[in-house]
Amino acid sequence: MAAEETPQIYLITPPEFELSSFPDLLAQVLDGTEIACLRLALASRDEDWVARAADVLREVAHARDVAIVIAEHIGMVERLGLDGVHLTDGARSVRATRKLLGGDAIIGAYCGASRHEGLNAGEAGADYVAFGPVGATALGDGTVAEPDLFNWWSEVIEVPVVAEGAITPEHASALAGMTDFFGIGEEIWRTDDPLATLLALKSEME
Repeated sequence: MAAEETPQIYLITPPEFELSSFPDLLAQVLDGTEIACLRLALASRDEDWVARAADVLREVAHARDVAIVIAEHIGMVERLGLDGVHLTDGARSVRATRKLLGGDAIIGAYCGASRHEGLNAGEAGADYVAFGPVGATALGDGTVAEPDLFNWWSEVIEVPVVAEGAITPEHASALAGMTDFFGIGEEIWRTDDPLATLLALKSEME
């Protein structure tokens, strides 16, 4: 992606939500601005509930021509008509997942702040590599994906890159020329007006 192009938004669901109300909120956000892809990223290990949520959100996303991927639940992709999967173990399962899901499925790999892991994921057939967190967060071990990583990747590697995790307006502005996508989730869902918060973040990316 050329540096002058504006990054796209890769929307990430909250880890928990009410199935009775969240789809309407999601629809409002999808209707309010252009979204490249939606990731269903649930904390629950209740596969029945995850499948129900995936069914409902797939309808919301596909009605607006937005692709939807699911975090980790590889077996649900084909069964539920999803567009792909977001893997959280770096490059380790990319090749086997590609073999299982075929060439048309979207397969992404979260690689923390590891350039090496990102390179391996790209070589194994990932459609995109995600690095993060970009900002300070209580999650993980405190390691942050620095701007230098995104700058190097955008100049040297052709595999699309996603910046995600604790993104502030300052991060959005600083990384806009170095990333193809911003993975945005809790940054907007924990606010009173998710769409307005997202639009404000997007204005920093231009």
